[in-house]
Amino acid sequence: MVKSVSLLTRRPGTTHEEFMRHWVEVHAPLAHAVPGIRRYVQSHILEERARPDIPTTDIAIDGIAELWYDDRETMARALATPEARALHADGALFIGRIKSYTVEEKVVIG
Repeated sequence: MVKSVSLLTRRPGTTHEEFMRHWVEVHAPLAHAVPGIRRYVQSHILEERARPDIPTTDIAIDGIAELWYDDRETMARALATPEARALHADGALFIGRIKSYTVEEKVVIG
């Protein structure tokens, strides 16, 4: 199982509330049509936590998207579909910046 983790920042001129509304009401339903996605989780930012012993980064984000796939090949096939292209085109309407990673989970506490 592999996962795509993306840090999302809203487009300039868009409020956090507008960003969240579009992400939940418009964007999320589009993900249902993309073949090969096993799981899709939106993590909505409630607040930023800082630690006094470690400096924070300069990245301001509005949400975190996580998408699970069976393997990297399934992920590549899914991303090549018209449904994924429609999902990404919609993302460009409300996401101003994105930083995405393909990760493999290593469970420490199950």
